[in-house]
Amino acid sequence: MSSSSPSGHLLASVSSALAVLLLLLACVELGDAAAAVGVYRLIQYDLAGAPLGSRAAALNHHAAALPLPAAADLSRSALVAPLLDLPLAFLRDYLADKKYLGGLLILLPKKLNHEPNNEDKGQVKASLAELEQLLLHQQVPYPVYFAFQDDHFDNLLADIRKIASSGQPASATTGGYKLVVSTPEPRKVASPTISNIQGWLPGLKGEGETEQLPTIAIVANYDTFGAAPALSVGSDSNGSGAVALLEIARLFSRLYSNPKTRGKYNLLFGLTSGGPYNYNGTNKWLRSFDQRVRESIDYAICLNSVGSWDNELWMHVSKPPENPYIKQIFEDFSDVSKEMGVSVGIKHKKINVSNPRVAWEHEQFSRFRVTALTLSELSSPPDFLESTGGLYDTRESADAESVIRTVRLVSESLARHIYGLKGKNIDVFAENSSLAINPHYIQSWLDLLSRTPRVAPFLQKNDPFIAALKKELSEHTADVHVQSDVLDGMFTFYDATKATLNVYQVASVTFDLLFLLVIGSYLIILFSFLVITTRGLDDLINIFRRPPSRKYPGTLLVRRARHQDDRRDDPALHSKQTCNFKIFMFDSQCEWLQILQGRNITNFD
Repeated sequence: MSSSSPSGHLLASVSSALAVLLLLLACVELGDAAAAVGVYRLIQYDLAGAPLGSRAAALNHHAAALPLPAAADLSRSALVAPLLDLPLAFLRDYLADKKYLGGLLILLPKKLNHEPNNEDKGQVKASLAELEQLLLHQQVPYPVYFAFQDDHFDNLLADIRKIASSGQPASATTGGYKLVVSTPEPRKVASPTISNIQGWLPGLKGEGETEQLPTIAIVANYDTFGAAPALSVGSDSNGSGAVALLEIARLFSRLYSNPKTRGKYNLLFGLTSGGPYNYNGTNKWLRSFDQRVRESIDYAICLNSVGSWDNELWMHVSKPPENPYIKQIFEDFSDVSKEMGVSVGIKHKKINVSNPRVAWEHEQFSRFRVTALTLSELSSPPDFLESTGGLYDTRESADAESVIRTVRLVSESLARHIYGLKGKNIDVFAENSSLAINPHYIQSWLDLLSRTPRVAPFLQKNDPFIAALKKELSEHTADVHVQSDVLDGMFTFYDATKATLNVYQVASVTFDLLFLLVIGSYLIILFSFLVITTRGLDDLINIFRRPPSRKYPGTLLVRRARHQDDRRDDPALHSKQTCNFKIFMFDSQCEWLQILQGRNITNFD
């Protein structure tokens, strides 16, 4: 057959290019069938050795949605459920009966407080609070993730329910959607740290005074805890308390910067960590003080959850209200609150020294015999790991006006106490004055904290957020430093708090077979076209023609020797052959001539 023409090569090249283009288009279509979404994993931790939270991270199952088909097997399915559509009784039964789910993806409202009406807001908050407590205090053997609901998830749910309406669950046979999270096995967080930040505004001593000035401490913990660490921003608990502390420090720095208006009290500002963990950071911070410093503290004001109150704030104390110090502080707050048109109530809770758990931050001060109180919008102490800045506590749950009222109440009360203005109707931090409260400052810091998850074990001591707090406190106070310590070993935390969820649209087996048939047909047609254009139709027919069957009783391969006189005397060629298919091989100087049937050959031409 002669070599192919240039036109044949051209056609072959064009056909190959078309084949590559078709494959690329197929890959693009398959790529469009997958979507990548950021998801947030349910926390995994151990409490006193007991495993709690989600104990798995990797996910690779078909998606399912509520309502479920009859007799649905969820052990091989990942359930996708919007928050308000997820029956907590269903989830509680699964956990109690130790039933296995392939996985759970909970869809949260995009804006938790942007609901149509207040009734829906309350329902969302109640559902999230109950869900969070359920998941935090249970061992969940399967992966649980959170994501924000959007149009893509709405379309996904609609498709899943449409498939489920056929009465068959999603599988390799019926097709559907597959949820895949590829992540390594979570590892323990080694030596989680807590960082306390403190700054001083030293008071003014009179001439000849040698005694140490009394100190008033303003304290707020800034860290959070929740079901999803990567979503635990705690705008109200306790972002609002930390922001109020920064603004109070800014206001008094203006007064203390001038010796003429510097008070005769030292002011100590402390941003503490480890609040959700029994205020572990506050305990370590107080232990780090010299005894003389602790004894110099006149009283401490702890700020906790002050971002969503309207008319009533609560003052929680460990000492009886009849105590002279407590009575005086409460009167100072009451006088200012009446002028503001709000009220301050008092709640007394005696601490149990034999019980290591404390309900409020001020109770850690009380254990060191330091008079202290907590100002909070909460009228009663929260349960363990409650109201610690969880899923619902977003920017929309903290009101800047509430923080402003708290700052005004605390600042005016302190100023009247420090400067002896009790009973005088004087507003030290009056509006439109150089000492006025800055709403923009409060708003900006609330926005920042509402974008920053602050679960202490996942904040390194050199984290940019801690550096930002230190820098800001340094702008208004002196002797600022960060105390870093290891969180007590009652808690063990695991990493992998965020992941990427890949959603794949899985075709059914019928589609796969049809696709395989189309591809196979195309390849056969392409092959035939290439053979015809490059070699001819006859060669294509010969490829598919079955060769005739031949049977030989004896086969001998005969060759022409280029040097016959050197080959005729070869004794191997004179032997009689009685077996079938015996082949004699020669060197490269030989070439094959023919195959002879039924003959014995002893000479060569």
